[in-house]
Amino acid sequence: MGFLEEEGSWNLSFSGAGYLGAYHVGATECLRQRAPRLLQGARRIYGSSSGALNAVTIVCGKSVDFCCSHLLGMVGQVERLSLSILHPAYAPIEHIKRQLQDTLPSDAHVLASQRLGISLTRWPDGRNFLVTDFATRDELIQALVCTSYIPFYCGLIPPEFRGERYIDGSLSNNLPFADCPSTITVLPLHGTVDICPQSTSPNLHELNAFNSSFQISTENFFLGFMCLIPPRLEVVADNCRQGYLDALRFLERRGLTKEPVLWTLVSKEPPAPADGNWDAGCDQRWKGGLSLNWKVPHVQVKDVPNFEQLSPELEAALKKACTRDPSRWARFWRSGPGQVLTYLLLPCTLPLEYIYFRSRRLVMWLPDVPADLWWMQGLLRNVALEVFSRTKAQLLGPISPPATGVPETSPLQPQRAPHREELRPTHQA
Repeated sequence: MGFLEEEGSWNLSFSGAGYLGAYHVGATECLRQRAPRLLQGARRIYGSSSGALNAVTIVCGKSVDFCCSHLLGMVGQVERLSLSILHPAYAPIEHIKRQLQDTLPSDAHVLASQRLGISLTRWPDGRNFLVTDFATRDELIQALVCTSYIPFYCGLIPPEFRGERYIDGSLSNNLPFADCPSTITVLPLHGTVDICPQSTSPNLHELNAFNSSFQISTENFFLGFMCLIPPRLEVVADNCRQGYLDALRFLERRGLTKEPVLWTLVSKEPPAPADGNWDAGCDQRWKGGLSLNWKVPHVQVKDVPNFEQLSPELEAALKKACTRDPSRWARFWRSGPGQVLTYLLLPCTLPLEYIYFRSRRLVMWLPDVPADLWWMQGLLRNVALEVFSRTKAQLLGPISPPATGVPETSPLQPQRAPHREELRPTHQA
């Protein structure tokens, strides 16, 4: 089986996905159930943004019930806000940091060191860094907070890690080591990675950006929209189920499962085996030593009438996470009249909520005020110096004193501006 024959010779890489991170949870659960060796024997698990959050749950041995309850719980909180992500109570970074502090074990940094790789983007030059060593638990949490921080969406001041400011790792390296043949990649958008949804669009154009490949289609446009603005809980749950099915398709295409499960889900007969192997005689291609069986069907969630038979643990966790408050008062506010009343009361309730949540956020920010103000002062100083130097170069650059023995240039003769070479930082993965 190529690189999978030697223990610790492969990596896993999870892309940034925002609220579509439930796709990673479903794919991870499929690998845990049907190919646990891929998770246990991986040399390193990389991730950016929500992919890094999923990677740390794998390293720390968290259950699928834990992942679904926390991820869909955050989606449920946004769903209860009258203005969704525009509500003043919306604070994703604060929520993520609080959940990490409450749930990660005390030795999480020991488990993550040399096993977990977190993609970070340094602000403001945009260089990418992969962090694999963590001295303390708080340092691990801070790295996860930095890779989840989207500028202007999560705030104005980037978080700090080891004395520097970092933002979402997806903006510089969305899929770490995606070009390496021994890396198993996972992406919730339609693309060309190992585990991803298969598009039904005839459009074959692709966009290569942030070290990952996306298909240019309306489906990906709406999926990208849902990364930032969460849909209903049921839609997120279906996205998690689709991740399970796509991971199962990846395993069957490479002959890593014992039987063709996907053929039975779509009520079709599997191809007749030629020499005792169920995928023999199929059109195959080699990539990194793995045989690819292109006849494995693409199964969508709507094609599976009873997902509980496929994965009882995942289905039970999703149903539990999608359960809403059954009280009569909560049902009223979710109903049509309750929603109308909510929006009618917004002119009265929104100013009070804005003052309350902004004041609470200001109180929480007080311990970080000196460091943030010092950073902003340095940033403004650097910007002012850069503007001054460029302005000075443009105004005084063409004027130079005449050299000794060289006749002065005629004022009517055009002069060439001196050549200036710019050094651009190299993005390192």
